Amino acid sequence: MSDSEIVAEFFKYHPPTGETLPKFAAINQAAKNFAEIVLANCPPSGDRSAAIRLIRDARMTANASIALNGLSL
Repeated sequence: MSDSEIVAEFFKYHPPTGETLPKFAAINQAAKNFAEIVLANCPPSGDRSAAIRLIRDARMTANASIALNGLSL
């Protein structure tokens, strides 16, 4: 694939399939569990907010790796 084709694939919608749906669900559940642990143990602060934001980012990036099946530039 050319770089241009890879970039096009990055921004294409990748609907869940029977194979990817349980993987997405596992990632999402683990991220939610971690976020709940952070909320239960960290005092309200900018750092706690940043931690939750980074968990969300990690979840989205992990799900993207599943949707793209490892495709990268």
